[in-house]
Amino acid sequence: MDVDLTEARWRKSSHSGGGGACVEVADGFAGVMPVRDSKDPDGPALVIPAASWHSFVAAVRAGEFGTV
Repeated sequence: MDVDLTEARWRKSSHSGGGGACVEVADGFAGVMPVRDSKDPDGPALVIPAASWHSFVAAVRAGEFGTV
């Protein structure tokens, strides 16, 4: 899937706590959620189907991956 991210407005989670191990996401892309490593903003981004991203976030909130 080819998505133009040149105008993406990236944001970090409010739960990131200012640490270096963060991901950023960009809202506003129909049907997908762009995700990138905050330490490498010029590096590659993943473009994940929105339904999969929402399932992942729900699993994290439910504690399905334990604590890190």
